[in-house]
Amino acid sequence: MFNRPLLRFVRPGTRIAFMRGRFAGLLTSAVLSLASIGLFFYPGLTLGLDFRGGIVVEARTQGPADFGKLRAALAQEGVTAAGLQSFGGPDDVLIRLDTPTGDGAEARTQALVDHVRHAVSAAQPGAQVLRADAVGASVSGELFRDGMLALGLSLLMILGYIWIRFEWEFAVSAVLTLVLDLTKTVGFLVLTHFEFDLVMVAAILTILGYSTNDKVVVYDRVRENLRKYRTMPLRELIDLSINETLNRTLGTSSTVFLAALPLALFGGASLSGFAWVMLFGIVVGTSSSIFIAAPLLLLMGEKRLRRDASR
Repeated sequence: MFNRPLLRFVRPGTRIAFMRGRFAGLLTSAVLSLASIGLFFYPGLTLGLDFRGGIVVEARTQGPADFGKLRAALAQEGVTAAGLQSFGGPDDVLIRLDTPTGDGAEARTQALVDHVRHAVSAAQPGAQVLRADAVGASVSGELFRDGMLALGLSLLMILGYIWIRFEWEFAVSAVLTLVLDLTKTVGFLVLTHFEFDLVMVAAILTILGYSTNDKVVVYDRVRENLRKYRTMPLRELIDLSINETLNRTLGTSSTVFLAALPLALFGGASLSGFAWVMLFGIVVGTSSSIFIAAPLLLLMGEKRLRRDASR
């Protein structure tokens, strides 16, 4: 009596025919991924300070920020090429500047930040500069390259792990699904204008790890059922495996989703972007395990997996 779970998302014995909609799922995923690739090229990602380089100053004013006064004060200090935008609350201001280059760049960068501090204080008395960061162009290029390398290596390691643990059909279908998840996440970043920086790379790597774990759970049950039901058609066997793991899949996804939701709502500018990308990745990763990874496995392994199980 005490081993019975208190909450079930689906009733025991549920038999949902997920594979009936396999072509619709694959087509929808392909269209969304192609649209995301198009968004990647235009208008493109909003690169953060880590990858773009430059100076970012975060300020908080007493009351709503007056951008007209701030621009006028910056111009009086000789800072003319500044980009201002609101983030978080109405009293939060983000000021972007290009990093000085050439000899004495570090000293000129510090002087530029000092000019911004004076301008903010003069425009709205009581305003505080919360953060001032500067990244050079060479450093930002190196960080971008290392971030992309980390994503590529993670996909290769996932491919190798699943290939060793399962058969090649499982590995290829999982990695293809992860690539589709990755492209949709890129499209989400473009549409939401979240800055793509090292924090977002960490979010994407976290999504890939979570999504991989979700797919391994389903694949483990598929492999067990291949040995248990040697004459069952692969399509019915995959449906059975998804239904048997559905409670665990939805329970895990809901737990992680609810844990990340407060960060998205109340985490502030530094954490909200990471959390919103995590929430999107949880939804995409969970749905892709059912509607993308499983149909791809059915298409690639319908003959060989069923034949190997019968042997």
